[in-house]
Amino acid sequence: MEAIGIIAGRGDLPKIIARDAKERGLKVITVALENLAFADLNEVSDEIKWINVGKLGDMIDTLKDFGVKKAIMAGKVPKSLLYKSRVIPDLRAVKLLFSLKDKSDDSILNAITKEMEKEGIDIIDTASFSPHLLTPEGVLTEIRPSDDEWKDIEFGWRIAKEIGKLDIGQTVVVKGQAVMAVEAIEGTDEAIRRGGKWAGERAVVVKVSKPHQDMRLDVPVIGSDTLKSMIAVKARILAVEAKRSIIINRAGIVKDAEEAGISIVGVNGDNCSK
Repeated sequence: MEAIGIIAGRGDLPKIIARDAKERGLKVITVALENLAFADLNEVSDEIKWINVGKLGDMIDTLKDFGVKKAIMAGKVPKSLLYKSRVIPDLRAVKLLFSLKDKSDDSILNAITKEMEKEGIDIIDTASFSPHLLTPEGVLTEIRPSDDEWKDIEFGWRIAKEIGKLDIGQTVVVKGQAVMAVEAIEGTDEAIRRGGKWAGERAVVVKVSKPHQDMRLDVPVIGSDTLKSMIAVKARILAVEAKRSIIINRAGIVKDAEEAGISIVGVNGDNCSK
C-alpha cells in the first residue's frame, strides 16, 4: 500500500487530509507536532509519531522509516514558537536556521522542503490533493457586502497583496478604506482581534495568498477560530482569496457566519469591487 506522510500542526486540516488519503486507499503516516496537533489524529492515522517541532531530523527519519515518498504539511505552526523555550531544535534544525538569509515564513518553509527533498520526500500541494477545500468565488453567505464594504474589500486586497509580497502576513483588517491591523508574527486571529478593537464594529477582514505563493506551503486557511475572532470584535466581512485559500467545514462556517451577521466572500483581483 502506498504511504502518504502528514506533518501535522494545529487545527482540523491534518485530520481532513488524512481522511481524504484513506478514502484513496493510501496508508497515512502522521508526524504529529507536540503541543500543536490534535489528539484525534490517532484515530485516522495508520502510524503516528509525536515529535517536538524542533526535531527536524526525527521528522525526516520517521517518514523515511515508513517508506514515505510524498508528504503534506497541514495545520498551523506559529512562527512565534521559534522564540519560546519549549522548542528545542536538533542539530539538523540548528544548521538549517543558521543557513537562512532571514527567518521569514518563505525562507523557513522552503528550506525545510529542500531538506525533505534531499532525503527523497516530496512535499505536495494540499489544495491539489483535497480540492474540495478550496474557497469558491463569489458571495458564500446570504448576507452580501454593501457598496462601501466592497470598496473596503478592494482596498484591503491591495494592501494584503503588498504585505504578502514582503512575506509579512496574509491578512489585513480595514474599515473606511483605512488599515486597522496588519498580520505579522501573532497570526490571523490575533490580528483580527487587534484590528477589530480599533475599528469598533463592522470591520472588514481580507485574507489572501502571497503573490508568489507556493501552494504546497502555508496556504491561507479559514476555520472556526477565524470566525470566533470576528464575532468577538463584531467584524462584518470576511473576504478570502478564491481558489487559492482553504475553508475548513465550509457549510458549517457559512451557517455560523450568517447567524452572526457576517458576510463571507471568495474574491480575486477582478471581482473585489462588485
